[in-house]
Amino acid sequence: MDATEMKRRTGQFALRVIRLVQSLPKDRVGDVLGRQLLRCGTSVGANYRASCRAKSAADFIARLGTVEEEADESTYWMELLIESGLMPKARLTDLMDEAGQLVAITVSSINTARRKLKVRG
Repeated sequence: MDATEMKRRTGQFALRVIRLVQSLPKDRVGDVLGRQLLRCGTSVGANYRASCRAKSAADFIARLGTVEEEADESTYWMELLIESGLMPKARLTDLMDEAGQLVAITVSSINTARRKLKVRG
């Protein structure tokens, strides 16, 4: 997958997270869990874009590590939404799958970058 496609996917992921958070109950728990999910879900794309402007291979790897963490954290908050009964699992299955795919793509990119760095170093 090229950088343009990954930017598109992470941007769409952020928009889907925004719509999900907007649909949560307007109570204390919905607000707290929603804010957490909104923060990390929108951070995935922002950090991916930052990785595309990395100053070095090590910087690229570090920034992608943040993408991985934020995408995985998004899954955690969605799991809590399901387990707390605020959102039905069926409503989150596709979005959680996308988060998992973004994690897998990012981990693969990190591993590739590390191998290339070892060859050069």
